[in-house]
Amino acid sequence: MAELSTLARPYAKAAFNCAQQASDLNGWEATLATAAAVSENEKIAELLDNPQLSGEARAETFLSVCADGFSLSMQNFIHLLAKNNRLPLLPEIFVLFSALKAQAEATLEVEVVSALALDDAQTQSLAQALGKKFEREVHLHTSIDETLLGGAIIRAGDTVIDGSVRGRLAKLAEAMNS
Repeated sequence: MAELSTLARPYAKAAFNCAQQASDLNGWEATLATAAAVSENEKIAELLDNPQLSGEARAETFLSVCADGFSLSMQNFIHLLAKNNRLPLLPEIFVLFSALKAQAEATLEVEVVSALALDDAQTQSLAQALGKKFEREVHLHTSIDETLLGGAIIRAGDTVIDGSVRGRLAKLAEAMNS
Protein backbone atom coordinates (compact mmCIF):
# COMPACT_ATOMS: atom_id res chain seq x y z
CA MET A 1 0.00 0.00 0.00
CA ALA A 2 2.78 2.43 0.92
CA GLU A 3 4.52 1.59 -2.35
CA LEU A 4 1.41 2.50 -4.35
CA SER A 5 1.20 5.82 -2.53
CA THR A 6 4.86 6.50 -3.23
CA LEU A 7 4.43 5.79 -6.93
CA ALA A 8 1.14 7.70 -7.22
CA ARG A 9 2.13 10.80 -5.21
CA PRO A 10 4.04 12.68 -7.96
CA TYR A 11 1.21 12.10 -10.42
CA ALA A 12 -1.40 13.24 -7.91
CA LYS A 13 0.61 16.39 -7.21
CA ALA A 14 1.01 17.08 -10.93
CA ALA A 15 -2.73 16.62 -11.50
CA PHE A 16 -3.47 18.87 -8.53
CA ASN A 17 -1.15 21.60 -9.81
CA CYS A 18 -2.73 21.41 -13.27
CA ALA A 19 -6.23 21.57 -11.76
CA GLN A 20 -5.27 24.54 -9.59
CA GLN A 21 -3.84 26.43 -12.55
CA ALA A 22 -7.04 25.77 -14.48
CA SER A 23 -9.17 26.69 -11.42
CA ASP A 24 -10.99 23.39 -11.86
CA LEU A 25 -10.34 21.29 -8.75
CA ASN A 26 -13.89 19.92 -8.68
CA GLY A 27 -13.83 19.02 -12.37
CA TRP A 28 -10.51 17.23 -12.10
CA GLU A 29 -11.63 15.39 -8.98
CA ALA A 30 -14.79 14.17 -10.71
CA THR A 31 -12.86 13.13 -13.81
CA LEU A 32 -10.23 11.32 -11.75
CA ALA A 33 -13.02 9.52 -9.87
CA THR A 34 -14.42 8.32 -13.19
CA ALA A 35 -11.00 7.26 -14.46
CA ALA A 36 -10.26 5.44 -11.19
CA ALA A 37 -13.56 3.57 -11.35
CA VAL A 38 -12.95 2.57 -14.97
CA SER A 39 -9.41 1.37 -14.18
CA GLU A 40 -10.77 -0.87 -11.41
CA ASN A 41 -13.09 -2.67 -13.85
CA GLU A 42 -11.89 -6.26 -14.23
CA LYS A 43 -11.80 -6.26 -18.04
CA ILE A 44 -10.10 -2.86 -18.19
CA ALA A 45 -7.53 -3.99 -15.61
CA GLU A 46 -6.70 -7.00 -17.80
CA LEU A 47 -6.29 -4.70 -20.77
CA LEU A 48 -4.01 -2.36 -18.83
CA ASP A 49 -1.81 -5.32 -17.83
CA ASN A 50 -1.50 -6.61 -21.41
CA PRO A 51 2.23 -6.46 -22.24
CA GLN A 52 1.52 -6.68 -25.98
CA LEU A 53 -0.09 -3.22 -26.04
CA SER A 54 2.07 -0.14 -26.23
CA GLY A 55 1.51 2.73 -23.81
CA GLU A 56 -0.11 4.72 -26.59
CA ALA A 57 -2.49 1.86 -27.43
CA ARG A 58 -3.42 1.48 -23.76
CA ALA A 59 -4.12 5.20 -23.46
CA GLU A 60 -6.23 5.28 -26.62
CA THR A 61 -8.21 2.22 -25.56
CA PHE A 62 -8.71 3.59 -22.05
CA LEU A 63 -9.80 6.97 -23.40
CA SER A 64 -12.20 5.35 -25.86
CA VAL A 65 -14.01 3.87 -22.87
CA CYS A 66 -14.30 7.01 -20.76
CA ALA A 67 -13.03 10.14 -22.52
CA ASP A 68 -16.40 11.71 -23.30
CA GLY A 69 -16.16 14.21 -20.46
CA PHE A 70 -12.36 14.38 -20.28
CA SER A 71 -10.66 17.69 -20.96
CA LEU A 72 -7.61 17.84 -23.20
CA SER A 73 -5.44 18.20 -20.09
CA MET A 74 -6.94 15.06 -18.57
CA GLN A 75 -6.46 13.15 -21.83
CA ASN A 76 -2.80 14.22 -21.84
CA PHE A 77 -2.54 13.07 -18.22
CA ILE A 78 -3.93 9.64 -19.19
CA HIS A 79 -1.40 9.43 -22.03
CA LEU A 80 1.41 10.26 -19.59
CA LEU A 81 0.24 7.58 -17.15
CA ALA A 82 -0.01 5.02 -19.96
CA LYS A 83 3.43 5.89 -21.31
CA ASN A 84 4.92 5.25 -17.85
CA ASN A 85 2.79 2.12 -17.20
CA ARG A 86 0.98 3.87 -14.34
CA LEU A 87 -2.68 3.62 -15.38
CA PRO A 88 -3.35 1.02 -12.65
CA LEU A 89 -2.40 3.72 -10.10
CA LEU A 90 -5.47 5.83 -10.95
CA PRO A 91 -7.45 4.82 -7.82
CA GLU A 92 -4.54 5.79 -5.56
CA ILE A 93 -3.92 8.99 -7.56
CA PHE A 94 -7.59 9.89 -7.03
CA VAL A 95 -7.33 9.34 -3.26
CA LEU A 96 -4.19 11.45 -2.99
CA PHE A 97 -5.65 14.18 -5.24
CA SER A 98 -8.77 14.34 -3.05
CA ALA A 99 -6.59 14.69 0.06
CA LEU A 100 -4.62 17.53 -1.55
CA LYS A 101 -7.87 19.23 -2.55
CA ALA A 102 -9.29 18.91 0.97
CA GLN A 103 -6.10 20.34 2.43
CA ALA A 104 -6.14 23.28 0.02
CA GLU A 105 -9.80 23.99 0.74
CA ALA A 106 -9.28 23.54 4.51
CA THR A 107 -11.93 20.83 4.66
CA LEU A 108 -11.91 17.52 6.45
CA GLU A 109 -13.98 14.42 5.78
CA VAL A 110 -15.00 12.86 9.09
CA GLU A 111 -16.62 9.46 9.56
CA VAL A 112 -18.76 9.05 12.67
CA VAL A 113 -19.90 5.56 13.61
CA SER A 114 -22.40 5.63 16.46
CA ALA A 115 -24.53 3.12 18.32
CA LEU A 116 -27.68 5.15 17.62
CA ALA A 117 -28.66 7.54 14.85
CA LEU A 118 -27.58 11.14 15.46
CA ASP A 119 -30.22 13.85 15.09
CA ASP A 120 -29.56 17.07 13.19
CA ALA A 121 -28.69 19.07 16.32
CA GLN A 122 -26.14 16.47 17.46
CA THR A 123 -24.62 16.27 13.99
CA GLN A 124 -24.31 20.05 13.73
CA SER A 125 -22.87 20.36 17.25
CA LEU A 126 -20.32 17.61 16.58
CA ALA A 127 -19.33 19.18 13.24
CA GLN A 128 -18.79 22.56 14.94
CA ALA A 129 -16.72 21.05 17.76
CA LEU A 130 -14.56 19.06 15.35
CA GLY A 131 -14.20 22.11 13.11
CA LYS A 132 -12.76 24.07 16.03
CA LYS A 133 -10.47 21.21 17.04
CA PHE A 134 -9.06 20.63 13.56
CA GLU A 135 -9.40 24.26 12.38
CA ARG A 136 -11.13 23.16 9.19
CA GLU A 137 -14.57 22.94 7.69
CA VAL A 138 -15.86 19.47 8.60
CA HIS A 139 -18.04 17.26 6.40
CA LEU A 140 -19.59 14.51 8.53
CA HIS A 141 -20.52 11.08 7.22
CA THR A 142 -22.49 9.12 9.79
CA SER A 143 -23.29 5.45 10.08
CA ILE A 144 -24.72 3.16 12.75
CA ASP A 145 -23.03 0.16 14.38
CA GLU A 146 -25.27 -1.39 17.00
CA THR A 147 -22.40 -3.50 18.37
CA LEU A 148 -20.87 -0.38 19.94
CA LEU A 149 -23.42 -0.53 22.81
CA GLY A 150 -23.26 3.26 23.14
CA GLY A 151 -21.14 6.26 22.23
CA ALA A 152 -19.33 6.78 18.92
CA ILE A 153 -16.09 6.31 17.04
CA ILE A 154 -14.83 9.31 15.07
CA ARG A 155 -12.31 8.95 12.23
CA ALA A 156 -10.83 12.19 10.89
CA GLY A 157 -7.88 11.55 8.61
CA ASP A 158 -5.25 9.76 10.71
CA THR A 159 -7.00 10.63 13.97
CA VAL A 160 -9.36 8.15 15.61
CA ILE A 161 -11.38 9.12 18.69
CA ASP A 162 -12.98 6.07 20.30
CA GLY A 163 -15.75 7.26 22.60
CA SER A 164 -17.71 4.03 22.37
CA VAL A 165 -18.75 1.99 25.38
CA ARG A 166 -17.12 -1.06 23.80
CA GLY A 167 -13.83 0.87 23.44
CA ARG A 168 -13.97 2.13 27.01
CA LEU A 169 -14.63 -1.39 28.33
CA ALA A 170 -11.67 -2.69 26.32
CA LYS A 171 -9.42 0.02 27.82
CA LEU A 172 -10.68 -0.81 31.32
CA ALA A 173 -10.01 -4.53 30.81
CA GLU A 174 -6.53 -3.75 29.52
CA ALA A 175 -5.79 -1.52 32.52
CA MET A 176 -6.99 -4.20 34.94
CA ASN A 177 -4.88 -6.90 33.27
CA SER A 178 -1.65 -4.91 33.28
